[in-house]
Amino acid sequence: MPKYIIEREIPQAGNLSAEDLQSISQKSCGVLQGMGPQIQWVQSYVTADKIYCVYIAPDEETIREHAQQGGFPANSVAAIKTIIDPTTAE
Repeated sequence: MPKYIIEREIPQAGNLSAEDLQSISQKSCGVLQGMGPQIQWVQSYVTADKIYCVYIAPDEETIREHAQQGGFPANSVAAIKTIIDPTTAE
């Protein structure tokens, strides 16, 4: 199943409290549960003004449906083609 990285522009995301992040996570998980097992949230990275999320899903449309149902922005959705890390150099 394809993996996607989603860029969500959220002003002041880096200042969200632990409670705010918990609430956002609970909302996301609730939407995911309703959508079924074909879409999975892997993890997210919070920066100053954006959240970058990694998801497994059958297609970009499913990612965008999750964002729409959850009320989350999905400013950019890109399919991950491959993953590299320092061991790739070996």
